[in-house]
Amino acid sequence: MLCTRIRTALSARLDGEEPPPGLTVHRLDAHLADCRDCRRWEAQIRALATGAVRAAGQPEDDPAAADALLARLRTVSVRPGAVPPGEVAGGGKRAG
Repeated sequence: MLCTRIRTALSARLDGEEPPPGLTVHRLDAHLADCRDCRRWEAQIRALATGAVRAAGQPEDDPAAADALLARLRTVSVRPGAVPPGEVAGGGKRAG
């Protein structure tokens, strides 16, 4: 199954929506059990969502909350196949 389809389903699940047609919760969970990249993607998108909720709860005149969220957004990519900062393709850490 294509990871892009799984990630669409993960996004829907995070939003409280049903998975796309033809994709059951069981198939989604089975894919996650076998796909480290999709598990990582899910963790990243959950962290971003949590940060957004936290920032939304801050007073509008609190620039520190907005700056913290923007900093997080700059360091995390949730594009399919993207490699998180500090890692190389294949899951290893960058030397350095």
